[in-house]
Amino acid sequence: MSTELSKPAVTGPDAPPEPAPRQAAATRPAATRLRRRRRRLGPGRPIPFGWAIGPALLLAVWAMGSAAGLIDERNLSAPWDVVATAGELIEEGRLQDHLWASTERALSGLAFGVAAGLVLALVAGLSRLGEGVIDGPVQIKRSIPSLALIPLLILWFGIGESMKVITITLGVLVPIYIHTHHGLRGIDSRYVELAETLRLSRWAFLRHVVLPGALPGFLLGLRFAVTSAWLSLVVVEQVNATSGIGYMMELARTYGQTDVILVGLVVYGLLGLISDGLVRLAQRRALSWQRTLAD
Repeated sequence: MSTELSKPAVTGPDAPPEPAPRQAAATRPAATRLRRRRRRLGPGRPIPFGWAIGPALLLAVWAMGSAAGLIDERNLSAPWDVVATAGELIEEGRLQDHLWASTERALSGLAFGVAAGLVLALVAGLSRLGEGVIDGPVQIKRSIPSLALIPLLILWFGIGESMKVITITLGVLVPIYIHTHHGLRGIDSRYVELAETLRLSRWAFLRHVVLPGALPGFLLGLRFAVTSAWLSLVVVEQVNATSGIGYMMELARTYGQTDVILVGLVVYGLLGLISDGLVRLAQRRALSWQRTLAD
């Protein structure tokens, strides 16, 4: 008979405490992990190349639908046909020429729109009289799409490059003004009182208080502005244009070339995605002091 079996059991108040059940010890790390999970209320850590998940899924659905024959090629060409058509356009040099013409128009309209929107936001944000004069017309323009002004702009400026650049400028101006003005008016009034107490000059007040306070709103408006520039470009290049991605798509529509139209759409999408990514990168660098859910 073993020693363990012969050992008498001790009961009563003098009995030693029983060891904790092994099951409780095993579940303790799980409970700790659960508490840690509950503490994370944010979106979590950034996923590497997370921005590409949505486009990759869309491309996968498109490819599977084309391969299975669920998508009629007359309505929507297969991805591999679009890639082959893009290769042919690049070899012929047509895609580069149209892309350069579109980029030149978009950058011109973006530069004029950003400058005008920023100046108007500063004037309206730092002066009650300026706000009374500027804010109303900009809000009216906000409710009227820039594309709805194209007939009037054609009568005023013709159908040349001026009309196209002005249409893009009007589309860019509004988001820059709205977000910069909002950011500027959102500056804590205590900073203004501190600047007055320190007797800062007008220029020092703009440099140390106004511009840093309005920067987050300006960068957010810039993200909307670059998207508006490309959206406006799609339309204006289909109005009596002889170059540009929009002209190439309009010409392809005449001949029923859906693959060329899709090449243009993909180019527009990539331009918008790259532009937004560059602005977000600049935003992250400029606002490195700001901790948000995106971090």
